[in-house]
Amino acid sequence: MTPAAASETAIVDASLCGAPTEYLTPAERPTLAEANAWCRNLARTHYENFHVATWFLPKSVRPHFESVYAYCRVSDDLGDEVDDAATALRLLDAWGAMLDECFDTPERSRHPVFVALHETIAAHDLPRELFQDLLAAFRLDQTKTRFDSIAELADYSRDSANPVGRLVLLVSGYRAEPVAVLSDKICTALQLANFWQDVVEDWERGRRYLPGELMRRFGVTDEDIATRRFTPEFRGLMEHLVSYTRNLLREGTAITQHVDRELATTLDLFGKGGESILDAIKAQGFDTLKQRPEVSKLRKAQLLAGALWGKLSGALQ
Repeated sequence: MTPAAASETAIVDASLCGAPTEYLTPAERPTLAEANAWCRNLARTHYENFHVATWFLPKSVRPHFESVYAYCRVSDDLGDEVDDAATALRLLDAWGAMLDECFDTPERSRHPVFVALHETIAAHDLPRELFQDLLAAFRLDQTKTRFDSIAELADYSRDSANPVGRLVLLVSGYRAEPVAVLSDKICTALQLANFWQDVVEDWERGRRYLPGELMRRFGVTDEDIATRRFTPEFRGLMEHLVSYTRNLLREGTAITQHVDRELATTLDLFGKGGESILDAIKAQGFDTLKQRPEVSKLRKAQLLAGALWGKLSGALQ
């Protein structure tokens, strides 16, 4: 059952009224196979890099990664793809109630995400709190639109990004806290890299993730962002933020020494993807106001080729 197919049989569920059509709850509970197919299709059509990265994982765990991704993707869209904050908060509360149902009375779940996710939760003993933390971050997006410090952004990333990495580790069989802390560094760095990449896009959505404390220290104003005025001060701020984020990302990459080769290949791919975003920011002189820095198709191909070689060389040993 694809998202499109599900929407064709969707009912007007009051709890999800106002959500994107493809996310409505189907009239009938899908089978596990249909639910897994729905999640797989969502992963393939909404985020190509995630689908490519999961190809390097054992086939047996891919459906679990796809169900976790589907939960994260729908949760994010319920917060971002609606017209107003009040509707977004109502939808996120409804989604949270479905999450509780998935844990407490899974036989009642009808949404394909939760039909698939329950199997993942049961198979890997995943804690409810990590899923709830993600919802807390998406709720915060509706009420907090400015951040004053790197510490505030780290707190936000603790709920918005780090749970994803921890879920990946748990699904892969890793439960040691020191390994999870390294994952947190990577996830926080990736979140920050996306913020520095999307300064203008976020501003146009009414959000500013550049930390106010550092803006004041470097002499950057909201007016600079609003008018896309690139100044030496803005360049200095971005150089500082890129350097901080790169160091955090590199600290986290030590995780590849503590996991198996297949997972290490996937984590390395994500880490190098983050490095590539930072490189793209640097390549255009740290001017993220002029245009959104993009990772080139050539660089993406190089990353994929490197990951593929790592997988094949490991299989040959």
